[in-house]
Amino acid sequence: MRYAGVGLVMLAAIGWGISGGIADILMEKGWDPVVISFYRGAVGFICFLAWLLTNVKQNWTFSRRLYLWATLAGLGVAGNFTSYFLSIEASSIAVAATLMYTAPVFVLLISFLLGIERSNWFKWGCIISVLLGIILLTGAYNPASVSVSFLGAAGGLGAGLSYALFIFGFKKAALLGKPQTISTIAFFSFCVILFLLSDRNEIADVLTSSDIGWFILLGLVGAGISFIFYVIGIRKTAPSTASMVAMIEPVTASLFGALILGDSLGAVQFLGIVLILFTITFLSVKQSD
Repeated sequence: MRYAGVGLVMLAAIGWGISGGIADILMEKGWDPVVISFYRGAVGFICFLAWLLTNVKQNWTFSRRLYLWATLAGLGVAGNFTSYFLSIEASSIAVAATLMYTAPVFVLLISFLLGIERSNWFKWGCIISVLLGIILLTGAYNPASVSVSFLGAAGGLGAGLSYALFIFGFKKAALLGKPQTISTIAFFSFCVILFLLSDRNEIADVLTSSDIGWFILLGLVGAGISFIFYVIGIRKTAPSTASMVAMIEPVTASLFGALILGDSLGAVQFLGIVLILFTITFLSVKQSD
């Protein structure tokens, strides 16, 4: 079908947006953000492993470079999920999701430093526009009444930086192997990293908790099924279209926070969100042309 790819990317973005709301619910119940992040990735890993095993001989690739880049991607996902949830805990879903989508700006800056891309006035204009949006969103223009805590802003930007690391790692690995292999390796390394950083007793408590259903739902909606949908959908969708459709995630997250959790935003914060999302979408479309 003509719009099948767009539909799958859209479903993935909606799932990612909802996952922030589910995580917020779990944090309200007293669960640690790192443990929540671990289970999101662990359930995702099981889904990716099952996807890999559907045709392991065709999907698996033996390459040390592939393992290295996929592991780097897993490190990026671990930082992204954890920083995102910490930002939600310290601020709100809308703020955290929007700041996370500053990732393309980090990718651009890293590309400048590594000499992968040349800077120009358009790209620097986009960077300045995003910075202005961040200032409006966080209230940094008035230090006496900052609307977002330092931890909330740092967590959101950390999630964006980690997302940029994931993008670099996944793109490099994609040149060497299939997404089934890359996703499985990335999320296995994710699980190892966060298991070492998490409270083991709390990880065990989840398994016998009445909230186990929420954790499974978070992993399915926020990692496993949604990521598989995205990988399949992106193959059938133009990069510029996928970039625009993916912006449904922060919109979904913001709506979930406002309608379900009762979060609220001021007019200036809303203007900052619009400015950031518009600039990132415009930059992504231009970069894809």
